[in-house]
Amino acid sequence: MNVPSSPVITFEGVCKRYGRKDVLNDIDLQVFEGENLVLLGHNGAGKTTLMKIVLGLTRASAGKVRVMGEDPVVAASTVLRGRFGYLPEKVSLYENLSGREALRFYARLKGENFAACDDLLEQMGLAPAADRRIATYSKGMRQRLGLAQAILGSPRLLFLDEPTTGLDPTSRQDFYALLRDLRKSGVTMFLSSHALSEVEHQADRLVILREGRVVTSGTLDELRRRAGLPVRLRVSMAGDDGQVGVEGALGAADGNAQVTRINGHTIEVSCAQADKMETIRRILAADETIDNIELTPPGLEDIYRVFTEQGGPR
Repeated sequence: MNVPSSPVITFEGVCKRYGRKDVLNDIDLQVFEGENLVLLGHNGAGKTTLMKIVLGLTRASAGKVRVMGEDPVVAASTVLRGRFGYLPEKVSLYENLSGREALRFYARLKGENFAACDDLLEQMGLAPAADRRIATYSKGMRQRLGLAQAILGSPRLLFLDEPTTGLDPTSRQDFYALLRDLRKSGVTMFLSSHALSEVEHQADRLVILREGRVVTSGTLDELRRRAGLPVRLRVSMAGDDGQVGVEGALGAADGNAQVTRINGHTIEVSCAQADKMETIRRILAADETIDNIELTPPGLEDIYRVFTEQGGPR
């Protein structure tokens, strides 16, 4: 991703308190145009509060926030908010309206024509149920209708708080395909999620919050290096003799590689990222009956655990 020189969202020393409770502490963060930034953290880490501050729904207790160069609270006008799309974690919809009526209601608020509503209903797979009351919708259908209202009007900034809640696997794939299309048009996305395996390959940059503080941020590869977790090599071979040879070759090295037998033909080797190529070379040199080597880098769930546990790297 080519990062422009100026951000569209800036946090400088942002704090938020509710009474005596500190919810956000000294947040410094920038979000750039066209970027998909994903917020991660336990419940209560401050993700939703951070999003509400950007939307102008609550004011920071201290620090400076700018959205497209404006204070989101002072400039919470039709012009600025017309550039936003927001899908809250808990979607509240008028249950006595049909899906079509609800979306047309939002279209009136955004100054959009009704044809856009019909297109979105089709895109979300809701066209067959468009004239049914929302009270009859499943949780997943309500979530898709909520997403439709969020992207109505072609917003330049899209805020998504746990957006795939209630969606089945197929709908989740369709949702992320839609996000990829929106990103191609330059939409900036600010997304929070607990579904780590889903967002692992969707984010341009990841921000991990713990107790209201940013403990780390960066690309997935940057966080992998920072976490210092080992890579895993699953080695398949013809027989037990090969296992013994590989174990001996690795043990005769510096002893940093950990070898675990999976079955009679497979072992798993764990080694530092920096030692990966040398470990592979030693494995290949140790036995000629090796059928396959599968490399698995640390996943986002492993990385997340490192940074959210007390004493993890900063």
